[in-house]
Amino acid sequence: MASPRLLRSCLLATLSATLVAAAAVTPAEAEHRPRSTQAVSFSDTFDGPAGSGVDSAKWQLETGDNVDNHERQYYTPGTDNAELDGQGHLVIEARRENPGNYQCWYGACEYTSARMNTSGRFTATYGHVEARMQIPRGQGIWPAFWMLGQDIGEVGWPDSGEIDVMENVGFEPSTVHGTIHGPGYSGSGGIGAGYTLPNGEAFADAFHTFAVDWAPDEITWSVDGNVYQTRTPADLGGKDWVFDKPFFLILNLAVGGYWPGDPDGSTAFPQQLVVDEVKVTTSEG
Repeated sequence: MASPRLLRSCLLATLSATLVAAAAVTPAEAEHRPRSTQAVSFSDTFDGPAGSGVDSAKWQLETGDNVDNHERQYYTPGTDNAELDGQGHLVIEARRENPGNYQCWYGACEYTSARMNTSGRFTATYGHVEARMQIPRGQGIWPAFWMLGQDIGEVGWPDSGEIDVMENVGFEPSTVHGTIHGPGYSGSGGIGAGYTLPNGEAFADAFHTFAVDWAPDEITWSVDGNVYQTRTPADLGGKDWVFDKPFFLILNLAVGGYWPGDPDGSTAFPQQLVVDEVKVTTSEG
């Protein structure tokens, strides 16, 4: 997710807000890129009883607030804001509440939500990384599916690198963004593009598949199989390409922050990020 974020519990990381570096495209303008035979290296279809938590062998929950990006939510543990629905989905829910009397950078927290990652459980170096999700809607709502370099604890951010597969800010219901961040091109200098649905359709109205195809010296983004940008070291103006190493996955639903702005009177709660599947595959042949 291209925004400063603080990884708490097992690691700390910041994530910076994205400025789009290329115009959004529609499916009619997008090209399709075929992939060779794929071998699955990670898959979670979130099967399990309603009310149960995510598989702890695959995911860890992060807890805390995020002063660096001025987000408003507190990320809670366990199943407080992230649970299976019993129908093959993970539901991450943002609520306007503070039952645990959580304290945030601005005082008593106003919202709760959830964030999880695969650090220490699964990393990928290259492959096809995708999530099929139905995102929430509303001013100040900020869902994301993204990756950070596993070496972030040693080298810090942005030297670790960050690959934002999908971000949406609520004031753009028809557009999602894909971005890379690294040394010298982080924060407002992140390199990316947006993808816009046709005819005013909103991403919150249906499930969509958000993906990157990641290879040495090349990352390509797609929505529902429609390619909308490719980035290579040539896009960095001589800065370091830091994407040839293991990265871990992150799913989260933020509320407020520098990029999306805060919720307002038009924002309904609760809001849900519903995840059908997360999968990583590698090419064979």
